[in-house]
Amino acid sequence: MVTCGNNLEDQYLFDRNILTSHVKDVDIPDGYKLRPLHLDDYKKGYLGLLEQLTTVGDVSEREWIKRFNSMKSKGCDEKQSYYIIVLEEVETEKIVASGTLVIEFKFIHHTGSRGRTEDIVTDKDYRGRRFSNIINKILVSLAKECGVYKLSLECKDSLIGFYEKFGYKKDQGNNFLVQRFDRSKL
Repeated sequence: MVTCGNNLEDQYLFDRNILTSHVKDVDIPDGYKLRPLHLDDYKKGYLGLLEQLTTVGDVSEREWIKRFNSMKSKGCDEKQSYYIIVLEEVETEKIVASGTLVIEFKFIHHTGSRGRTEDIVTDKDYRGRRFSNIINKILVSLAKECGVYKLSLECKDSLIGFYEKFGYKKDQGNNFLVQRFDRSKL
C-alpha cells in the first residue's frame, strides 16, 4: 500500500497545529474532536459521509491515496491549497461532519488568493447538533488567516439564510452558472 508519510503526523492532509488558534473560539462538544482529514479516514467512512451530500462513486483505496496525496501537495509559495476538516466522534471514531476550504492562487488582486468553501456535510444521524456551524466557523476563520481577498460558496437557495449567518452575502449582479460533463465520455 502506498502512503504519504511514515508517521501519523505526516498522514494528515495539512499540519493539524494550524487549527489550534481557530478551535479555541469554537465550542466543540465533549466526546468529539476537530482535525484535518487523515489518510486513514478512507477506513473511517469519510466517503460515505460525502455520499450523503452528492455522488461519490466507487473509489478504491488506491484511488483515495492518489487523490489524497495530490491534495496534500503544496502549491504557490509552498502554501496549502486544500484544507479539509472533519469532526470525529472519539468513542466510535466515526466522522460525523466535514467541510473543505480550497485556496485558489490568482494573478488578479495583486497575486491574491481566493477561497472557496465546499462540501459542508453532517451525517444524517447527527444533524441538529450544530456541527455544520462549527465547521463553517472554522473554515471562515481559516480563510481569513490564509489572507484570501474573497471567500465564496455555492449552495441551494434553501440554504442561503443558513450561510448568511457566517457572513456570506448574495453578490447582486453576479450569477452562478454550471456546465456538467459526462466523465464516462471524456
